[in-house]
Amino acid sequence: MYLASVGPPRTPLRRAVRNVPGNVVALGIVSLVTDISAEMVTAILPLYLVFGLGLNPLQFGLLDGLYAGATAVLRLVGGHVADRWRRLKTVAGIGYALSAIAKLGFLVAGPVVPAIGAVLAIDRAGKGIRTAPRDALITSSSDPASLGRSFGVHRALDTVGAFLGPLVATLVLWASLNNYDSVFVTSFALATCAVILLVSFVRDQPAPPPVQAPAPIRTTLGLLREANFRRCCIWAAGLGLLTITDSFVYLAVQRRWDIGTSVFPLLPLGTAGTFLLLAIPLGRLGDRIGRWKVFLGGHLALIVALLIICGPIGSWWLVLALHGVFYAATDGVLPAAVGPLLPEHLRASGLAVLQTGQALARMAAAVTVGLLWTLWDLRPAILAFTLALLAVTIAAAIFKPLGVRR
Repeated sequence: MYLASVGPPRTPLRRAVRNVPGNVVALGIVSLVTDISAEMVTAILPLYLVFGLGLNPLQFGLLDGLYAGATAVLRLVGGHVADRWRRLKTVAGIGYALSAIAKLGFLVAGPVVPAIGAVLAIDRAGKGIRTAPRDALITSSSDPASLGRSFGVHRALDTVGAFLGPLVATLVLWASLNNYDSVFVTSFALATCAVILLVSFVRDQPAPPPVQAPAPIRTTLGLLREANFRRCCIWAAGLGLLTITDSFVYLAVQRRWDIGTSVFPLLPLGTAGTFLLLAIPLGRLGDRIGRWKVFLGGHLALIVALLIICGPIGSWWLVLALHGVFYAATDGVLPAAVGPLLPEHLRASGLAVLQTGQALARMAAAVTVGLLWTLWDLRPAILAFTLALLAVTIAAAIFKPLGVRR
């Protein structure tokens, strides 16, 4: 069902989601609630680990890398299982449920760093399992010509949650007199609500025709033999290898402008607010001028943000705004660009391969930034990454994948 079919749009939000399938909107609402839960934890985690437990940059980089990369293998598993048995909703639901349960793990882990690492791995494993089936559901539910808008609407709703998460975390911390356990319990309750919404309102895709045989895992990996898809994966992983993770960006902003720890959990709001405003317009821009161009434009915004952190001028709010532009131009635009290159019965698996490459690359990036920060200090580490990211972005603009030339 299309929203346009139930009546004329009356509000800016309804105009924004006009002609977007109801299944996409339902998935967006599930992601909205999930992201409130997830960003509550993400907002306080650097503060908790660095200032609360006293981790050094290398130790934090290892945990942050685990947070970014623990999804890698399970993204492949989630995508393959979803395609093989055509249970996109079921596999996505398992991922959402696993992340919800992990929130309670923080209560058990306490200040023990290895235990926190294990909980982070479980939480990110849940994200890894659910991401590819969810994106495949969005792709299958949408008109290919407006896929960028569908992903933009989904990511915008997702970002409303990312925007609200730090606010809720700050409110809970204030009300509980800085009791981190209260944040984790509230996060668990919200994540559980998201699972209930998924089960109640998201529709699965119909079963494939009986002549369609289940795809073995080697068939999934065989997608990399297709030149356009392989080039997209290589460029996405190459850019991910030089992308500084969110936690390091916020720590760098806090250190560069000496922002107080009481304000630190609110820094993601700057990123999320910009993402919320621009996710749909940039998704639609990608439909018109080319998704690969918008994807690379997002990386240029990140490069400018990192240069401001390293330079003598600029402000923290401008860095956060550019960080939000980066996400608005890349997070939904890349799967919208790559999804049409994949056969429908292998779409979840193919997107999982793409996202696995990115996750592994960002895990390596987090560890490397932590190491360079320890050896060289903050600015040289960020500057080295930024210049390398600029070189790879220019190369990706010149040697773009054939299938996404627009």
